[in-house]
Amino acid sequence: MFNEEMRSEQPLRWAMVGGGRGSQIGYAHRSGATRDGHFQLVAGAFDIDADRCRDFGTNLGLSADRCYADYLTMFTEEAQRDDGIQAVSIATPNATHYPIAKAALESGLHVICEKPVTFTVVEAEDLKQIAQKHNRIFGVMYGYSGFQMIHQAREMIQRGDIGEVRVINMQFAHGFHAQEVEKNDPGAKWRMNPEVSGPTYVLGDIGTHAFYMAQLMTDLEVDSLCCTRQSFVKSRTPLEDNAHVMMQFSNGAVGTLCSSGVNAGSMHQQKIRIVGEKASLEWWDERPNQLSYEVQGEPARVLERGMGYLHKDSPAVNSDRIGGGHAEGFFES
Repeated sequence: MFNEEMRSEQPLRWAMVGGGRGSQIGYAHRSGATRDGHFQLVAGAFDIDADRCRDFGTNLGLSADRCYADYLTMFTEEAQRDDGIQAVSIATPNATHYPIAKAALESGLHVICEKPVTFTVVEAEDLKQIAQKHNRIFGVMYGYSGFQMIHQAREMIQRGDIGEVRVINMQFAHGFHAQEVEKNDPGAKWRMNPEVSGPTYVLGDIGTHAFYMAQLMTDLEVDSLCCTRQSFVKSRTPLEDNAHVMMQFSNGAVGTLCSSGVNAGSMHQQKIRIVGEKASLEWWDERPNQLSYEVQGEPARVLERGMGYLHKDSPAVNSDRIGGGHAEGFFES
């Protein structure tokens, strides 16, 4: 079980680009990065407005002179300091990820980037080569993959508990954008703007989560696919707010991905079901501490986080903080 003795004695000096006041994801980066003492926030270019950036950063406890008007200035000036930053998070809209990440890597920084990394494979391969050249880590944020039972599922699949994988059903289909909410929600508006968000909405914004976790569980690659996309809220055209994908995987398995922002009444409905020749596994992000394990011819069972019957060398056990049955709540609790 994780405990305070595993905290880093010398946390990485860390900065953020974006993630300022009103950001949907900024707080998640800061709380996640600092909870185990591996990172210390020391600088930031939180906002394109210099005054807002400084006001926000100083409210976080940073020195005013380390709250920068833009990321290039931050990378340059921090490189001149003996205590300059070593890593940076990128929590800005999609279209800016590639230039910021490239500049950060070329400045010798480790990078944690929000998805998508880039809009094209060529740009992504470029970042990979730059990271390798400078011997720096480039990480992408897929936060759901931190749930222990995702890793339990991976261990079970790798060990052959369900037999050869035959079918993978993936979905992330909420209902919060069933209407044109972007009219009055700046945080949603840019996601429906192809110049900022890129060539896709629900597939790239939420469908990619379910797809990534299915790959994490199975290690299978897609050989071929076909897709149908809809813009039920017409003002979102050409970006889709609903999509269905059929896939053929490298081992002969088949799969489907349903991604939607117009599944009226649904909270998330992010589910991944892996069907094998002997058994199936299913994970649902609204019940993230549980994994359904269904063996053909036996009663279905629910595996719980933190329990002794889980695979011992899996993160499902060795990254657990508080043991089975206890919920990780807000800091105040």
